[in-house]
Amino acid sequence: MKAYIYLVLMFLEIAAGLRCTLITGKLKQVDAGAGQVYGVNDADDIFRLVGKNWEHVSGKLIHVSVGPGGIWGTNRQNNIFKFQDGGWVQVAGSLKQVDAGGDKYLGGVNSGDNIFCLDQDSTLSTDTTLPFIPIEGRLMYYSCGLHGCWGVNSNNAIFYRLNVSPDECRGSEWKMVEGNMIMVEVGTDGSVYGINTIGSVYKRQGISVLNPIGTAWSLVNVCGPFKHVSYDEGMLWLLNTNGDIFKCDISYSSHHVCLHVN
Repeated sequence: MKAYIYLVLMFLEIAAGLRCTLITGKLKQVDAGAGQVYGVNDADDIFRLVGKNWEHVSGKLIHVSVGPGGIWGTNRQNNIFKFQDGGWVQVAGSLKQVDAGGDKYLGGVNSGDNIFCLDQDSTLSTDTTLPFIPIEGRLMYYSCGLHGCWGVNSNNAIFYRLNVSPDECRGSEWKMVEGNMIMVEVGTDGSVYGINTIGSVYKRQGISVLNPIGTAWSLVNVCGPFKHVSYDEGMLWLLNTNGDIFKCDISYSSHHVCLHVN
């Protein structure tokens, strides 16, 4: 079956100009940032990509994030961990999802969808008791990058946090953005991707320093349904509803094509 899948993908590359590779393994969540890729599977096992292979990392997490702010994760008990000195160190607090993609600052949400962040000094600290800063509002997913932070709430509404900086991770206020997504993920370089309620992938266009919210959503030329997206260094990482892992070179995505894995 896998040989057949690879033949199908090779045909799609030639016929449609889409350069996607099916990566061995299954994951429920993946995160790419600062030139690294980490993920966790259904058994909460942690992996990092080394070359073309997944290398097992000790510990158990339900969510892992890698970026300029380091490598962080949360477990089933919503405990928070930071990878430092060659291993996982528990940090005081409780979050269900954490994001290290900001400019060496951290964002995350807890089980009640409350939002928190750490300024740069705290994010880089080796202390285990850190001053998490509450942010008003409720989000079920929160992600940060070069040009600020984005999030989605339980109604799938999308928000951008204004005036976030490494020394003022709290920002100033929320700006609602058109559309509905189950998640919005921000790349290290500020690129923003999202997945909507039917599993289609979108990219936010027009993002710049002067216009960090961008101008519009554009459909990415891959068909899902997908449940998770991450982006770094020109590569889009996608997980479909079966947990299959796809690595796509976005510079070759020129025609609409569907990938199906059985």
